[in-house]
Amino acid sequence: MYTPKQFEETRVDVLHNLIRAHPLGALVTVTANGLDANHIPFEIDPEPAPFGTLRGHVARANPVWRDPGAEALAIFQGVNTYISPSWYSTKQETGKVVPTWNYAVVHAHGTLRVIDDKNWVRAFVERLTNRHESDRPNRWHATDAPADYIDGLLETIVGLEMPIARLVGKWKVSQNRPERDRQAAAEQLGREDTDAAKTMAELIREFGS
Repeated sequence: MYTPKQFEETRVDVLHNLIRAHPLGALVTVTANGLDANHIPFEIDPEPAPFGTLRGHVARANPVWRDPGAEALAIFQGVNTYISPSWYSTKQETGKVVPTWNYAVVHAHGTLRVIDDKNWVRAFVERLTNRHESDRPNRWHATDAPADYIDGLLETIVGLEMPIARLVGKWKVSQNRPERDRQAAAEQLGREDTDAAKTMAELIREFGS
């Protein structure tokens, strides 16, 4: 990923937090038929240092798990928004402005390990479910379904683990604009009625300071 120094994010806790907030990763691998991408919800474990481990699961019918030891790239897309040049003070001053797109993204590189162990998969699925059900008023638990039904489904999935060898973060949030343009963009985004716009406004202010 092309990452100019001004957009580079290296703090591991910040990168892990984006993965936790946006856990559906695009897992990219090289196959005999060329590049392949699978979209998988991951859990991030901070151990071992410095970059931690990604864990997920896929359908047994998915061939991605049949190539253990394959080099892989998991891409996590955070908040992103269009930025209009009409917001900038520079537009009124010189007119020398163009549109752009702001975003935050994390790339995790590593080697895939396959975990074809029903007990491991059960524990992982329960942990993943519990995390995403934790804020819901009527939480679903694996024990809510018949045990034989869950056992049958567990036979159809396989665990994946990827110790992270390299972790790259890119926060392109208007750091390359003059302060007056950053503030103007943040103000305009703050007026828009979407969570993405408001979150991006906060990032522009945070990373522009």
